[in-house]
Amino acid sequence: MITLKSKKFKMLTAGVMLTLAMGLMAGCGGEKKEAAKKEKVNVGIVQLVEHAALDAANKGFVDGLASKGFKEGQNITFDRQNAQADQSNLQNIAHRFTNNKVDLICAIATPAAQTVANVTKDIPIVGTAITDYEAAKLVKDNAKPGTNVTGTTDMNPVEAQLDLALQLVPGAKAIGTIYCSSEVNSQLQVDILKKAAAAKKVEIKEATVSTVNDIQQAARSLVGQVDAIYVPTDNVLASAMPTLIMVTEEAKLPVICGEGGMVKAGGLATLGVDYYKLGVQTGEMAADILNGKSKPADMAIQAQKDFDIIVNLEGAKKIGLTIPEAVLKKAKQ
Repeated sequence: MITLKSKKFKMLTAGVMLTLAMGLMAGCGGEKKEAAKKEKVNVGIVQLVEHAALDAANKGFVDGLASKGFKEGQNITFDRQNAQADQSNLQNIAHRFTNNKVDLICAIATPAAQTVANVTKDIPIVGTAITDYEAAKLVKDNAKPGTNVTGTTDMNPVEAQLDLALQLVPGAKAIGTIYCSSEVNSQLQVDILKKAAAAKKVEIKEATVSTVNDIQQAARSLVGQVDAIYVPTDNVLASAMPTLIMVTEEAKLPVICGEGGMVKAGGLATLGVDYYKLGVQTGEMAADILNGKSKPADMAIQAQKDFDIIVNLEGAKKIGLTIPEAVLKKAKQ
């Protein structure tokens, strides 16, 4: 016999089941909506400062992602930020990215990578224009990072650059170098330079700067003491090459640079990194992370394999220096 109470109970049970079913359907719809959002990924780009090399790396990064199918305006959006060499700006940008829960961060230059890596241990970070990730304490090992950071290194062929300097200035006995004392990457390159120079019985004289305002004084301190000046891939120097060249041109001193952007900004020559190509390489690594093919912890730091000689013929004429034919034959035109 069916009672009124049992009828009510069945109706109540049916109502509950219907509500649960609707809730599950709504939940599924929410999951689909969330998955649809992920069809467009958000990437934060933080660049330490504006200069030719870092600008080229930035463009290369975007193009590298595009070559792997992540095209702006279609399935990827970029939050582009430039810290203008200011640490407080770097901090604000890092927190902006974490608060917005971007899917990946590209950090251009060592200080930018160090700042974002200190703020997040979860969001994947790919770096570029960084000389040594291990020395900068960004990874446990360059071959197997073991952290949320990976990327490309702009380590220069420093010894080969010294050889180029000696080809351009045969018989040079002393070479000066100017760099920012707080840039780990610059110190590393200068250490390599000193070791290579000692083997060739060439003296290295150092002048360090803290800001662009120190560059002229540092350059003048080397005039009369050296036969040429070597500038590593230093962000402070790269952002103010014309300031250095004002002094060196007057003193007829050749400036050998760590990369091509510095040569275009007035330096004499380089055998160095192509930052655009390095950026493309970084973008391709980022694409593998976004596609779920790799994780930063397992991705070895990658390096550029081929380096180009670039010479500034107009700059050579201004200081009265003739570029040897052997160098010109190998130079990128």
